[in-house]
Amino acid sequence: MLDGRCDIEELSTRAEAVELIEDVGDFDVAVVEMRAAANGSRQSLSGIETIRAMHKAAPGLAIVAHGESTERPVCSDALSAGAGAYVTKGAESRHLLKAVDAVLEQEPFVDPAIPERRGGGRLTRRQRQILQLLAEGESARVTARTLGLSEETVKSHTKNILGRLNARNRAHAVAIGIRESLIE
Repeated sequence: MLDGRCDIEELSTRAEAVELIEDVGDFDVAVVEMRAAANGSRQSLSGIETIRAMHKAAPGLAIVAHGESTERPVCSDALSAGAGAYVTKGAESRHLLKAVDAVLEQEPFVDPAIPERRGGGRLTRRQRQILQLLAEGESARVTARTLGLSEETVKSHTKNILGRLNARNRAHAVAIGIRESLIE
């Protein structure tokens, strides 16, 4: 599909790809296969590790993550690691072409099959901090002390977090936060 548009160098392992980027470094775009290594070796790089290594070796390299999953956290992990685009294997070929064009123009691209983030843009930085502390099992009192806030302010933020995420309770909010990569 990309053969007529650019010169292609296909390598058998992700480690070889990273070495080539480190040694030669004169590439415009890399498409990284996100599937687990066929041999299951722990010594082979994961897709995320490969993206991080490529991004570190060549920060200007345009990277497209190409994976099986249509789950938002998988896509978010690839983008956080340094990919500029994420395309699923089941996507129409035009989406892969759009992703390559987008990253070459330093524009992000996410396969339309990936669900939108439901709460990410609606939580403030402070609300994400509070949600992270709740995920770590901290009480409102400890969270307030940690962040230098009153306990009432933390409770108010927690109530707003529940509303913004459409969560039933704090545990549900934490689950949504983890699932949508709002917190770790």
